[in-house]
Amino acid sequence: MNRGDVGPDGSRPVVVRVRVPVEPVEAAVEADAVDAVTRAGDVVVRGPLFGVAAQGAGDGPRWRVVIEMTAGCPQQARDGLNSLLWFRAKDEADDKAERRALLAAVARLEEERVDELAVAGTRYRVVRAEEYAGTGPAGIEQPRPTDPEPLVPDWDRAAKDAAVDDGLVLDPDAPLTPSQALEQLALRGLCYTGERFPRDVREDALRALDTHPDVLLLPPTFTVVERGASGWRPVTGPHATAHAARRSLDFALTWMWPRMHGHIPQGAHPHTDARTGIPGGEPSAGRRTTELAEYAQAADTLRARRVNRLEFQGTVYQIARTRRLLRWGPDGPEGPRPSDTNSQDPTRIHPALDEDGRVLPED
Repeated sequence: MNRGDVGPDGSRPVVVRVRVPVEPVEAAVEADAVDAVTRAGDVVVRGPLFGVAAQGAGDGPRWRVVIEMTAGCPQQARDGLNSLLWFRAKDEADDKAERRALLAAVARLEEERVDELAVAGTRYRVVRAEEYAGTGPAGIEQPRPTDPEPLVPDWDRAAKDAAVDDGLVLDPDAPLTPSQALEQLALRGLCYTGERFPRDVREDALRALDTHPDVLLLPPTFTVVERGASGWRPVTGPHATAHAARRSLDFALTWMWPRMHGHIPQGAHPHTDARTGIPGGEPSAGRRTTELAEYAQAADTLRARRVNRLEFQGTVYQIARTRRLLRWGPDGPEGPRPSDTNSQDPTRIHPALDEDGRVLPED
């Protein structure tokens, strides 16, 4: 019986295919995962993230992630789908009929909160994932020794990082390692229960245990977090690698935060940062140079080795190993829940196209 099949009594079996890693690198990753349970075996949940998955006619039960699952609200994922279909209509449509179908879907996304569309032979669905992290006596989990790292770290701001969820296929029948299977089974019952959650959020979470009883684990992501009075909070969005998260912290220390705090003028040359200093003889340049040196020194500490925790101006910053799961039901991955909030309304994002893919004048 396959995952998602329903028995005569309405029950769904727990079917997990387990394989034992034998290849040396994968075996080391598995051993690292087992060790991580002893260091950070508890789970803290941050909340939902959203993306878009697609299913073609020959995909079977599998779905492909086409918009990375990192958006903070469903509408951001819908806007991403809007852009995806608009560019497909502009640059990839085979004929006018396909372009009309794609543009009709775009028009709906400009006006409605649409969570699923079927267009040009493909189903698109806004998908909901739950973001969480391991925690233990030492705090929130940091990158593991076997998480991918570049042999030679590239700190160039223009360097292109690997995209989160690039090419990811959601396959409910894919075999798992023992540690993955245990984690997946342990999180099947994950649900919002605390009184700090609104009643509709708790009710939707409880309902999802029945409508989408299975769980799929997504690849880990890495986020810069800072420790405050109420716990850890994210400073940057999820990254595909720990080094990409470190580079985002380096950018914040040397470029973004000095501008935010007035140590570098907003109109300064884009290449001006805490390391280069401020050219010219401004009266306040000496004070700014001293403060910028502190930012540069913190960034140099980050670059000296694979630093995952850094204290700067009384605040602790950390590279957190964040994880995501999505719930899975008979019809595939879970979409947004009624209680999920949207930070924006649907809107027009791109100019109109004609049937030949030409951009029409605004007037």
